[in-house]
Amino acid sequence: MKQIIKKIIKEAISSLQKEGVFPQFKIPEIKAEYQEEKTLGDYSANIAMILAKIVKKNPIETANLLSSKLKVKSSRLFEKIEVAGRGFINFFLSKEYLQNQVDEILKQGNKFGQLKIGKNKKINLEFCSANPTGPLHLGHGRGALWGNTLANVLEKAGHKAIREYFINDYGKQILLLGKSIDVRYKEILGEEIEISPDLYQGEYIKEIAQEIIKQNKNRYLKQSDEERIKVFTEFGIKKILNEIKKILEKIGIKYNIWFSEKNLFKKNLVKKAIQILKKKGFIYEKEGAIWFNSIKFGDDKDRVLIKTDGEPTYFASDIAYHLDKNSRGYDLIINIWGADHWGYKARLMAAAKVLGFEQKLKIIVGQFVRLVEKKQEIKMSKRAGTFVTLEELINEIGLDAVKFFFLNKSIDTHIDFDLNLARERSEKNPVYYLQYGYARIHSVFAKSKIKIQKLKSQLKNQNLKLLNHPSEIWLIKQLIRFPEIIEDIARDYQVQKIPQYSLDLATAFHRFYQDCQVISENQDLTRARLMLILAVKIVIKNTTDLMGISTPERM
Repeated sequence: MKQIIKKIIKEAISSLQKEGVFPQFKIPEIKAEYQEEKTLGDYSANIAMILAKIVKKNPIETANLLSSKLKVKSSRLFEKIEVAGRGFINFFLSKEYLQNQVDEILKQGNKFGQLKIGKNKKINLEFCSANPTGPLHLGHGRGALWGNTLANVLEKAGHKAIREYFINDYGKQILLLGKSIDVRYKEILGEEIEISPDLYQGEYIKEIAQEIIKQNKNRYLKQSDEERIKVFTEFGIKKILNEIKKILEKIGIKYNIWFSEKNLFKKNLVKKAIQILKKKGFIYEKEGAIWFNSIKFGDDKDRVLIKTDGEPTYFASDIAYHLDKNSRGYDLIINIWGADHWGYKARLMAAAKVLGFEQKLKIIVGQFVRLVEKKQEIKMSKRAGTFVTLEELINEIGLDAVKFFFLNKSIDTHIDFDLNLARERSEKNPVYYLQYGYARIHSVFAKSKIKIQKLKSQLKNQNLKLLNHPSEIWLIKQLIRFPEIIEDIARDYQVQKIPQYSLDLATAFHRFYQDCQVISENQDLTRARLMLILAVKIVIKNTTDLMGISTPERM
């Protein structure tokens, strides 16, 4: 509907220009907004206030001129079009239009909400990308689910989404993994050894060491420390990465690309990236290190690329990695990072500006997740040692609840994840509330003894004009918002709009169910209402599919 409103406003402006009422000018961007307040209509546009100065008329007069043209062009779409406030144009949808939309949803089925605005443009989404040095924790899980849902929405909007995982398998943190396993290996084999707090802690390190002993006993004790740690590092990376892949598969995420950081060095990409920056004049040497002059591009200070010991920094790898991604021909590159990467955003954007792909790079930084039970924060995990793992949370409350609660708030805000609420089997729990709506629809159809396929085949014979009750009309208004939600997220990446919309839809359905008897002696009305709830079933399923949440038929 937003697109329809924009189109008819543009036509109205052009018509007034042709008549000489408005002067000739380039029509500015037109915005139509959904109205939460029912008395102000269903949609609103502020274009008259934008045009007032251009056409040299006051906003109210401008709005009235536009409104007169709009009423002629859209008499069947809107019950009325009003000018209000300082020049807002408010649109009230007609019952005829809304009733016809039920038919349209049933015809489109799971394709309802599928858009072409993406024009098949290729978007690379890199998300989660946890170091293979430990289990996925809650922050990783939030980024993983957010990134995958965004990719689903972008595909629904007509984009081609490529999911990518960057494996940080090079550098000191990886060497530290090998050392951590080595210490536990020796400890299990009976050596008295001090465990440094700098090493990776947690049961998972012991489990890896125990597996090495189970397969090879004490044979590695004969090797030098360097040789042994190298073997343990490779073993640990493989083991942890396999566990990461298993949990990601469990939550329904399949990556198109697994990119190893090691490849950047095998292909000399880090060296090449630094050479490019040097040619452009933004590299200098100081105190035995090589620096990037990032302060010129909005960073708070210049950044080291090669340290005094000759080792590249993580930032140097990041530049090379993004230079490689840019070379693959994507129209847009989206990074979804954890809260601990906030300080990296400015420096990478500085490098992107120098290297010429700043406009196609979007960096989204998530915030922390706090696990709360009985109003108390839970900080420790027996297995991980310092954090609660994603797998532990899923085992505790179920996958659907984890997904919904992670997605229900903007990724750039903190989450207090309420375990008590997530365990609730009542309307207080938003996931239960949504799924119960879907199950209730299935139950109504079972009671009606009318097969869905038979109902669809009789589609043209049903009298949808019988859907006149205020709760029916409000429910249809919620249904037709779905394509707009897809469009909005494809433009602003605010994924939380999907779960929030799904709750609005579930609320409208439950209200309808209380106010309107679906199965009655009036067969025409029964069939019309069955068609309406079938449309609700379709749209709920479309939203839950985007989030990867199940839709049980019985609860």
